[in-house]
Amino acid sequence: MATTATPYGLKPLNEIGGLPYAGATRKLPITSGYNTNLFYGAVVTIATNGTIELVTTNGDNSTPFPAGTIGVFMGCSYTDATLGFVNRQMWPANTVADDALAFIVDDPNTLFQAQAAGIITQTDLGQNTHFNAVQSTSTGSTATGNSNTALDATTATTAGFAFRIVDFVDAPGSTVGDAFTDVIVKFNPGAHSYTNQTGI
Repeated sequence: MATTATPYGLKPLNEIGGLPYAGATRKLPITSGYNTNLFYGAVVTIATNGTIELVTTNGDNSTPFPAGTIGVFMGCSYTDATLGFVNRQMWPANTVADDALAFIVDDPNTLFQAQAAGIITQTDLGQNTHFNAVQSTSTGSTATGNSNTALDATTATTAGFAFRIVDFVDAPGSTVGDAFTDVIVKFNPGAHSYTNQTGI
Protein backbone atom coordinates (compact mmCIF):
# COMPACT_ATOMS: atom_id res chain seq x y z
CA MET A 1 0.00 0.00 0.00
CA ALA A 2 1.37 3.42 -0.93
CA THR A 3 -0.04 4.91 2.28
CA THR A 4 2.33 2.67 4.25
CA ALA A 5 6.12 2.58 4.09
CA THR A 6 6.75 -0.85 2.58
CA PRO A 7 9.70 -0.30 0.20
CA TYR A 8 10.78 -3.19 -2.00
CA GLY A 9 13.79 -2.04 -4.01
CA LEU A 10 13.35 -2.01 -7.79
CA LYS A 11 10.85 -4.31 -9.55
CA PRO A 12 11.19 -4.67 -13.35
CA LEU A 13 8.01 -3.78 -15.28
CA ASN A 14 8.64 -3.36 -18.99
CA GLU A 15 10.78 -1.65 -21.62
CA ILE A 16 10.69 2.10 -22.15
CA GLY A 17 8.85 1.53 -25.44
CA GLY A 18 6.10 -0.55 -23.81
CA LEU A 19 7.28 -4.10 -24.51
CA PRO A 20 6.63 -6.31 -21.48
CA TYR A 21 9.51 -7.49 -19.32
CA ALA A 22 9.95 -11.14 -20.28
CA GLY A 23 12.20 -12.16 -17.40
CA ALA A 24 15.52 -11.88 -19.22
CA THR A 25 18.59 -11.69 -16.99
CA ARG A 26 22.33 -11.86 -17.41
CA LYS A 27 24.24 -14.33 -15.24
CA LEU A 28 27.40 -12.87 -13.72
CA PRO A 29 29.68 -14.37 -11.05
CA ILE A 30 29.72 -13.63 -7.33
CA THR A 31 32.97 -14.10 -5.44
CA SER A 32 32.90 -17.13 -3.15
CA GLY A 33 32.60 -15.86 0.42
CA TYR A 34 31.41 -12.37 -0.62
CA ASN A 35 30.52 -10.85 2.73
CA THR A 36 27.42 -8.79 1.89
CA ASN A 37 23.80 -9.86 1.49
CA LEU A 38 22.40 -9.23 -1.99
CA PHE A 39 18.62 -8.83 -1.90
CA TYR A 40 16.08 -9.21 -4.71
CA GLY A 41 15.55 -5.70 -6.13
CA ALA A 42 18.96 -4.30 -5.11
CA VAL A 43 21.18 -2.34 -7.49
CA VAL A 44 24.52 -4.03 -8.13
CA THR A 45 27.80 -3.25 -9.84
CA ILE A 46 30.63 -5.11 -11.56
CA ALA A 47 33.68 -4.80 -9.31
CA THR A 48 37.20 -4.42 -10.66
CA ASN A 49 37.72 -8.18 -10.26
CA GLY A 50 34.82 -8.84 -12.65
CA THR A 51 32.31 -10.09 -10.07
CA ILE A 52 29.00 -8.70 -8.79
CA GLU A 53 28.87 -6.57 -5.66
CA LEU A 54 26.27 -4.36 -3.98
CA VAL A 55 26.20 -0.67 -4.90
CA THR A 56 26.86 1.17 -1.63
CA THR A 57 26.28 4.76 -2.74
CA ASN A 58 22.87 6.41 -2.97
CA GLY A 59 23.15 7.79 -6.51
CA ASP A 60 23.06 11.50 -5.78
CA ASN A 61 25.63 14.11 -6.87
CA SER A 62 27.94 13.63 -3.92
CA THR A 63 27.81 9.82 -3.94
CA PRO A 64 27.01 8.71 -7.51
CA PHE A 65 26.71 5.08 -8.53
CA PRO A 66 30.04 3.49 -9.56
CA ALA A 67 30.89 3.24 -13.25
CA GLY A 68 30.30 -0.51 -13.23
CA THR A 69 26.67 -0.30 -12.07
CA ILE A 70 25.07 -3.00 -14.17
CA GLY A 71 21.43 -3.30 -13.06
CA VAL A 72 19.16 -4.96 -10.54
CA PHE A 73 19.72 -8.24 -8.68
CA MET A 74 17.00 -10.86 -9.23
CA GLY A 75 18.40 -13.83 -7.33
CA CYS A 76 21.28 -16.25 -7.67
CA SER A 77 22.32 -19.88 -8.01
CA TYR A 78 25.18 -21.84 -6.49
CA THR A 79 26.12 -25.27 -5.20
CA ASP A 80 25.57 -25.64 -1.47
CA ALA A 81 27.73 -28.15 0.41
CA THR A 82 24.63 -29.67 2.08
CA LEU A 83 21.71 -28.97 -0.27
CA GLY A 84 23.46 -29.29 -3.60
CA PHE A 85 22.53 -26.94 -6.43
CA VAL A 86 20.15 -24.19 -5.29
CA ASN A 87 18.40 -21.14 -6.70
CA ARG A 88 17.80 -18.39 -4.15
CA GLN A 89 15.95 -15.09 -3.93
CA MET A 90 18.99 -13.53 -2.22
CA TRP A 91 22.71 -14.06 -1.79
CA PRO A 92 23.43 -14.79 1.90
CA ALA A 93 26.59 -13.00 3.04
CA ASN A 94 29.73 -15.17 3.38
CA THR A 95 28.33 -18.06 1.35
CA VAL A 96 31.14 -20.26 0.07
CA ALA A 97 30.49 -21.45 -3.49
CA ASP A 98 32.89 -21.38 -6.41
CA ASP A 99 30.09 -21.53 -9.00
CA ALA A 100 27.87 -18.69 -7.67
CA LEU A 101 26.03 -16.66 -10.32
CA ALA A 102 23.87 -13.56 -9.88
CA PHE A 103 20.82 -13.01 -12.12
CA ILE A 104 20.84 -9.36 -13.19
CA VAL A 105 18.30 -7.27 -15.14
CA ASP A 106 20.95 -5.36 -17.06
CA ASP A 107 18.96 -3.73 -19.88
CA PRO A 108 19.34 0.06 -19.37
CA ASN A 109 15.96 0.61 -21.08
CA THR A 110 14.04 -1.37 -18.45
CA LEU A 111 11.46 0.50 -16.37
CA PHE A 112 11.25 -0.33 -12.67
CA GLN A 113 8.62 0.20 -10.01
CA ALA A 114 9.84 1.54 -6.66
CA GLN A 115 8.41 3.19 -3.56
CA ALA A 116 9.48 6.62 -2.36
CA ALA A 117 10.22 7.39 1.27
CA GLY A 118 7.66 10.21 1.12
CA ILE A 119 5.28 12.09 -1.17
CA ILE A 120 6.01 12.51 -4.88
CA THR A 121 3.47 14.58 -6.79
CA GLN A 122 2.43 14.90 -10.43
CA THR A 123 4.69 17.95 -10.83
CA ASP A 124 7.68 15.67 -10.18
CA LEU A 125 7.09 13.70 -13.39
CA GLY A 126 10.23 13.87 -15.52
CA GLN A 127 12.46 14.86 -12.62
CA ASN A 128 15.33 12.85 -11.18
CA THR A 129 15.74 11.06 -7.87
CA HIS A 130 18.07 8.68 -6.04
CA PHE A 131 17.97 6.24 -3.13
CA ASN A 132 17.00 7.82 0.19
CA ALA A 133 19.81 5.88 1.90
CA VAL A 134 22.72 3.73 0.83
CA GLN A 135 22.14 0.03 0.33
CA SER A 136 23.90 -2.27 2.77
CA THR A 137 23.97 -5.87 3.90
CA SER A 138 20.94 -5.08 6.09
CA THR A 139 18.71 -3.24 3.58
CA GLY A 140 16.45 -6.18 3.02
CA SER A 141 14.74 -9.14 4.66
CA THR A 142 16.60 -12.39 5.15
CA ALA A 143 13.20 -14.06 5.63
CA THR A 144 11.80 -13.08 2.21
CA GLY A 145 15.05 -12.29 0.42
CA ASN A 146 13.63 -8.97 -0.80
CA SER A 147 15.24 -5.53 -0.72
CA ASN A 148 13.62 -2.79 1.36
CA THR A 149 15.40 0.13 -0.31
CA ALA A 150 13.31 3.22 -1.10
CA LEU A 151 13.73 6.24 -3.34
CA ASP A 152 14.25 9.71 -1.94
CA ALA A 153 11.08 11.82 -2.10
CA THR A 154 13.11 14.95 -2.88
CA THR A 155 13.32 15.23 -6.65
CA ALA A 156 15.31 17.61 -8.83
CA THR A 157 16.36 18.30 -12.40
CA THR A 158 19.94 17.60 -11.30
CA ALA A 159 21.67 15.58 -14.01
CA GLY A 160 23.80 13.57 -11.61
CA PHE A 161 20.92 11.73 -9.92
CA ALA A 162 20.62 8.03 -10.71
CA PHE A 163 16.96 7.68 -11.76
CA ARG A 164 14.39 9.48 -13.93
CA ILE A 165 10.72 9.40 -12.87
CA VAL A 166 8.78 8.41 -15.99
CA ASP A 167 5.36 7.53 -14.54
CA PHE A 168 3.32 6.71 -11.45
CA VAL A 169 1.67 3.50 -10.28
CA ASP A 170 -2.09 3.97 -10.64
CA ALA A 171 -3.64 0.86 -9.12
CA PRO A 172 -5.82 -0.14 -6.18
CA GLY A 173 -4.05 1.13 -3.06
CA SER A 174 -1.60 3.30 -4.99
CA THR A 175 -2.01 6.71 -6.57
CA VAL A 176 -0.02 9.88 -7.29
CA GLY A 177 0.77 11.86 -4.14
CA ASP A 178 0.27 9.03 -1.66
CA ALA A 179 2.22 9.27 1.59
CA PHE A 180 4.78 6.83 0.19
CA THR A 181 4.30 7.19 -3.53
CA ASP A 182 4.91 4.26 -5.87
CA VAL A 183 6.65 5.49 -9.02
CA ILE A 184 8.10 4.10 -12.23
CA VAL A 185 11.73 4.95 -12.94
CA LYS A 186 14.60 4.14 -15.27
CA PHE A 187 18.35 4.44 -14.88
CA ASN A 188 19.75 7.73 -16.13
CA PRO A 189 22.55 7.26 -18.72
CA GLY A 190 25.39 8.22 -16.39
CA ALA A 191 24.20 5.79 -13.72
CA HIS A 192 24.35 2.61 -15.82
CA SER A 193 27.48 0.88 -17.11
CA TYR A 194 26.05 0.32 -20.60
CA THR A 195 25.24 3.97 -21.21
CA ASN A 196 28.06 5.83 -19.48
CA GLN A 197 31.44 6.09 -21.19
CA THR A 198 33.62 5.20 -18.23
CA GLY A 199 35.18 1.75 -18.05
CA ILE A 200 35.55 -0.21 -14.85
